[in-house]
Amino acid sequence: MSTSFRHEPVLAAEVIDFLRPVLGRTIIDGTLGGGGHSSLLLKGGARVLAFDRDPEALAHTRAHLASHGELFTALEGNFAEAPGTLAGLGIQGVDGILLDLGVSSHQLDTPERGFSFQREGPLDMRMGNSGRTAADLVNTATASELARIFREYGDEPRAIQFAARIVRAREKKPLTTTTELAGLIAAGRQGPRHPATRVFQALRIAVNDEIGSLELALPAFAALLAPGGRMAVITFHSLEDRIVKHFFRRHSVAEVDDPTWPAPRPNPERLFNALTTRSVTASPTELASNPRSRSARLRVVERRPGGQPGATP
Repeated sequence: MSTSFRHEPVLAAEVIDFLRPVLGRTIIDGTLGGGGHSSLLLKGGARVLAFDRDPEALAHTRAHLASHGELFTALEGNFAEAPGTLAGLGIQGVDGILLDLGVSSHQLDTPERGFSFQREGPLDMRMGNSGRTAADLVNTATASELARIFREYGDEPRAIQFAARIVRAREKKPLTTTTELAGLIAAGRQGPRHPATRVFQALRIAVNDEIGSLELALPAFAALLAPGGRMAVITFHSLEDRIVKHFFRRHSVAEVDDPTWPAPRPNPERLFNALTTRSVTASPTELASNPRSRSARLRVVERRPGGQPGATP
């Protein structure tokens, strides 16, 4: 694997402990990236079916993990499409699912991908090679739409101000580069956090429809889990974490209640046993060696006995 594709997977020990990769188990890695997690799952003996939208990452990781032979299969596509793809391959149930929703180090560190405001590059931000770019979005969206994106996907308190600034600037000339947009947002401000941090995060999420993909994938993947199978999701910002937390809670609480009922009732939507009562975060040792793990949150559930994979949650 090219050194640029070296990947230090976050919460690696915790993921392996929860997903229990051994010979005979099939595990989906829905966000292959640099292959760090997949490599560890394969070393445990599991069969790994991996997905990624980035053809470049797929090519390098396929070569890197080729020694595992038929135990490793890498397929191009958004993880939200994975259940349908697997059904087409005749796979109706799996023993584990991993979603690491962070951006790969390679994507962040490659200026041509346009993910980072710290290096000059085109305003792209696509995880694959199709669809609209960040430049398309910032140069065509209305001020109100941009403000909504910055607020909802970036928790940006100056969303309206930054959106208006972008609209004024693009009236003179289109915004085309990362440093151009970052400089416009910063506008002379100083501080420990670059003012464009949240704006770039929000644009990346919008360009790749990350929230929509997650909301589609969670119930579809839940239906793929065999009884006893486990789903682990690593998130990196509060909106993603809330979606995962609420989905897991909705389908794992034993009882539901309503003020109009005389007593709580069994939860008819219960699919899981929760294996993490709170999100798991990186240890001090991992934080020291991999600063990008500081925002990572891991939640894990296990499919309850009695259901069959393929049922609609």
